[in-house]
Amino acid sequence: DWRAMETRVFEAEKSLRQWAPDVNPDWRGECEAFLRWLRDDHFVLLGVRDYRVVREKRKYELQLVPGSGLGILREEERTVTSRPLTSLAEAARKKRIKLPLIITKTNARSTVHRAGYLDYIGVLQFDARGRTVGERRFLGLFTSTAYNLNAMETPLVRRRAQKTLERSGLVEGSHAWKSMVHILETLPRDELLQANSAELQEIALGVLNLQERQRVRLFIRQERYGRFFSCLVYLPREKFNTENREAIQDILYRAIRGRRLDYSVHVAESPLARLHVVIRPKPGAKVEFDVRALERKIVEAVRSWTDELRSILIQKHGEEEGQRLAQRFCRAFPEAYKEDVSPWVAAFDVANADAVDGGEPLRMSLYRPHKPRGGIIRFKLFRMDQPIPLSHVLPMLENLGLHIVSERPYELRLPGERYLWCQDFDMIPAVDRELNLDVIREPFLNAFEKTLNGETDSDPFNRLVIAAQMNWRQVKVLRAYCKYLLQTGVPFSASYMAETLARHPAIARLLVEFFEAAFDPRRGRESAHRRKQGRKRLERTFDVLITGPLERDRVFQEFIDELFVARGKDRTAQVEAVRRAFNRALESVASLDEDRILFAFYEVIKATLRTSFFQTDGESEGRDYISFKLDSGEIADLPRPRPYREVWVYSPRFEGIHLRGGRIARGGLRWSDRREDFRTEVLGLMKAQNVKNTMIVPVGAKGGFVVKRPPEEGGREALLAEGIRCYQGFINGLLDITDNLDLNTVVPPENVVRHDDDDPYLVVAADKGTATFSDTANAIAAEHGFWLGDAFASGGSNGYDHKGMGITARGAWEGVKRHFRELGKDIQREPFTVVGIGDMAGDVFGNGMLLSRQIRLQAAFNHQHIFLDPNPDEKTSFAERRRLFRKPRSSWTDYRADRISKGGGVWSRLEKTIPLSPEVRAWLGVEDKQMSPNALIRELLKAPVDLLWNGGIGTYVKASDEPNAEVGDIANNALRIDGGELRCRVIGEGGNLGVTQRGRIEFARSGGMINTDFIDNSAGVDTSDHEVNIKILLNLAQRAGEVDAGQRSALLAEMTDEVAEQVLRSNYLQTLAISMMEKFSPLRLGSKKHFINVLVDKGMLDRDLEFLPSDDELDERRARGEGLARPELAVLLSYSKIMLYQ
Repeated sequence: DWRAMETRVFEAEKSLRQWAPDVNPDWRGECEAFLRWLRDDHFVLLGVRDYRVVREKRKYELQLVPGSGLGILREEERTVTSRPLTSLAEAARKKRIKLPLIITKTNARSTVHRAGYLDYIGVLQFDARGRTVGERRFLGLFTSTAYNLNAMETPLVRRRAQKTLERSGLVEGSHAWKSMVHILETLPRDELLQANSAELQEIALGVLNLQERQRVRLFIRQERYGRFFSCLVYLPREKFNTENREAIQDILYRAIRGRRLDYSVHVAESPLARLHVVIRPKPGAKVEFDVRALERKIVEAVRSWTDELRSILIQKHGEEEGQRLAQRFCRAFPEAYKEDVSPWVAAFDVANADAVDGGEPLRMSLYRPHKPRGGIIRFKLFRMDQPIPLSHVLPMLENLGLHIVSERPYELRLPGERYLWCQDFDMIPAVDRELNLDVIREPFLNAFEKTLNGETDSDPFNRLVIAAQMNWRQVKVLRAYCKYLLQTGVPFSASYMAETLARHPAIARLLVEFFEAAFDPRRGRESAHRRKQGRKRLERTFDVLITGPLERDRVFQEFIDELFVARGKDRTAQVEAVRRAFNRALESVASLDEDRILFAFYEVIKATLRTSFFQTDGESEGRDYISFKLDSGEIADLPRPRPYREVWVYSPRFEGIHLRGGRIARGGLRWSDRREDFRTEVLGLMKAQNVKNTMIVPVGAKGGFVVKRPPEEGGREALLAEGIRCYQGFINGLLDITDNLDLNTVVPPENVVRHDDDDPYLVVAADKGTATFSDTANAIAAEHGFWLGDAFASGGSNGYDHKGMGITARGAWEGVKRHFRELGKDIQREPFTVVGIGDMAGDVFGNGMLLSRQIRLQAAFNHQHIFLDPNPDEKTSFAERRRLFRKPRSSWTDYRADRISKGGGVWSRLEKTIPLSPEVRAWLGVEDKQMSPNALIRELLKAPVDLLWNGGIGTYVKASDEPNAEVGDIANNALRIDGGELRCRVIGEGGNLGVTQRGRIEFARSGGMINTDFIDNSAGVDTSDHEVNIKILLNLAQRAGEVDAGQRSALLAEMTDEVAEQVLRSNYLQTLAISMMEKFSPLRLGSKKHFINVLVDKGMLDRDLEFLPSDDELDERRARGEGLARPELAVLLSYSKIMLYQ
């Protein structure tokens, strides 16, 4: 029907003069031109139909003209031929519109050509009175050419545009006039076609005025028959985005009660963006709206995120500060942040970002979202330059009892090429109760910051911050006790103990209350107001924590009420109230293991005599370490022997223990590498020291510490520096809770509650790894004003340098010389072979391997390397060893390769395998051409040499029936051999614990020559005792003015050789005494048996602990003509001195 429809257009054009005779000729001419323009490829005709208006029964009806329909308007059986005059033509007739053309849109969408509503063009027919009597209706679509054609070239549109320009009053050719032309050219073409001149002028002038102010403006045009509303929204281009578009559409859709909505967007070089929204209201809907009110709503809706943030900042901080913050931060946030975070929340983030920008290293915030969902809480971190890696943050948050749901990092780009990171975490708490963020916020943020800075550990104990409402220092107390319990050998892991405490938060909180009631110096001396505040805090805390069985236990509730009341009483009443509540609460614990764990914490707190926890140095958060003085006898299940007292020092960087056998005790502090069981190591050393100290007045003591965070870079220098820092903390921890003396007056330490008697005697000494640390220890003692002065730590610049004197090695060498002397060999004149444990940088090993020029050191090993020299030259190797000893911090890799005999070398213990030369294989008697480092060390320990010299750390020999688990040196389980496997003739124990006592006995009974470590290396403690006693005496003389500091130091130095002579004489005589005892042992075994039984009866000796034979075994040995072995005799010699001393 296309040709026929085009003919109808032509007919309408030609008939227009007849159909609309009274229309202004100019307008009629434009209408005729418009119809011609349609046929010129500007309109796709889809349907044509003619209508006429007739009156039937006093009502006007619109009737189609039969046979007039073409295209989609061709009549069908279902076509309605007549209906009441409610059509477009009726509306036009009533309004008596003189323009004979109707241009609008239908309610139907096109199914061909392109999607969209059909364009409707109606050509009206008027009677002589100007009433509408007919219509020729065209349906179709304007072509793309029509939409892209210049508006001034489109009939009707050009006329309306010209009228608008004329009425604007603008000077033709002026800038404003040109702007108006541009506005009209760029208006939606449907608006130009459908709007009348008045509507067009309102829109054009309104948009023109916007060019200067760039604000939001809304224009709404109702289609002449009310079928839809055309809405034009202009807004600043920078405010246009999808979110704002959808917000605008939603406002208009609701106001017009829409059923359907279509939109188009125009964003060009203009500073304004345009949104054209066409809304068709619901059928029968009564549409009423206020354009200006809608405009105000749109203004609020499209107000930019940045504008809103600026307004809030000014509101919160005042005009000047708010503008400063806005200027620096409003444009710094990335778009992703603006999408995720409201300006109100961003204002709080700006405050944190400004603090970090101003120099603070870190800012944090913890809050609940405005629209909480699923228990989510949010945590934000603010930091300059770089974000904190997730691999660091996530474990910390998980340990704090928060499960991470998501993380959103935002990079803020600040002026001056500065970058700031905001990390936003969504988290779900592990606890099943509603969290009061006002209560936990500060403890949580503090705990996270301290963990991040390394001031406390990141482990499951941190869950107590939320689970039990503790602060990070209270958690640190329980963690410190846990680490102590692990060292005592409890069968539970740290994580299991932490989980147990978190599972019973009320009991965990009782443990902390028990500790604070016993040791907080303020308890019992507080004002009434502070006591009342303390009680309220307790009540609030336990009101949250007491759940489950405890909540239903009426007796426990009574005890808790008593605890609240006791908070206002003295310390004794408070401690007793906590004790009753704890014991009752423990009955609610169903698991036996958990019961044991909780009671172990209670027991060790109860056994605590003093703590440094409440010493703060003027800072509220205290020091990074905590010291605890314990009464070992009050702790059940401690490994034997039980010390008289012990001090446990805990820090995130180190852990240390100091064990004393009595009130007056002395012994060295060592840098241990046995992190998991260094208390076991120190306990064994204390036991040996206690026996070793039988030659001096003080009984045995020993201490040790481990470095927990060795530096990853910097090598040995960095490790040494960290070791010194940890040693300083350890020494401070010991002195912090030790009494002082002012002449004869005991001065207790400040802020320390003492549950024991005066205890001012504390003396330490150098040991493995701390040979050069004595000055450091004495400097700390001086800072504390400690009464012993530099007698506190023997050695150092104002004391006897054990390594410089070589005294420990020289004392042990006396025992070695005696063994060989009794074997008929003079090792100072005759060559002898040696395998060593240690390296030349060490005190005992290095000095020992220089005590004879006849040494043929065939092999040695330490924790890093294995040294092999199967056929050494005595002179060459001696010179090279001396060079290494003099070289600071040397290692076996510094040994010159050309000084090593054929087949030897130096290998790292990290190697997978080590090749064995024919020379080494021949010496060791093995056939393997290569071995793992551990296997090779085992063979070296079993090597056929004259002397096995121990100057290192670790236990390498045990008895054949002695399990490794009982040795207490897990690190060397893979290396350890049995005493019966040794092929050396003599063992020299310059180092401690190299051989177990049972291993010594087995070796000795197999024909080997050995004493014990406490006999061989006793010269060190003997020298220290001489030094301390001389210093105490000289200090008294100095205070009396009899000598000055220079004279004191000179006199001390003058006595060095004399002290060494006395000490070595003691070692000589001790080994001689043992040899004499050994000579007569078979004959006097009965008296030895009697002496052992006397010691046991007096409670002085634990036969099993000292591995002395039973009466039956002694009888069997006497029957075989055997006596006691040298290690057994060494024990009896020491106990005889202890008995005489007591």
